[in-house]
Amino acid sequence: MEPLGAEVWAFDATFRHVLLVQHPWRGWVPPGGRVEPGETPREAARRELQEETGLVADLLDVPAAVTVRSYHHDLPVTLSLSYGAVVDGSLRLCGESDQPVAWVPLGHDWEGAFPQDRPSIRTYAAQLSRAGDDRL
Repeated sequence: MEPLGAEVWAFDATFRHVLLVQHPWRGWVPPGGRVEPGETPREAARRELQEETGLVADLLDVPAAVTVRSYHHDLPVTLSLSYGAVVDGSLRLCGESDQPVAWVPLGHDWEGAFPQDRPSIRTYAAQLSRAGDDRL
């Protein structure tokens, strides 16, 4: 299936905030994008995280979620892998000029193109929190 996408569900160490970027037409979404030729989804997720937030992080071993969706009505359906990461919430964020980046409280109902992702992201954060240091 083409194209292939990857994103990062990045949480602070307290698991109370998720890192989101404000996409021009998708609203607040996790950092992510298209997997480029010759790149694995994991590599793409790390690259997109760095490009969109300025952060470099180790991704957790197992993908957090797999989705099939259309990101725009003019684009083909995309298979997308979501990877989890826990990052230092005090690090300086450097968003792209047209995509602000922010730590958003997990309890907040952020406006984005995929509101159905919010419960999955919250559940995943709770699972990671319960797992503690065994996750890394």
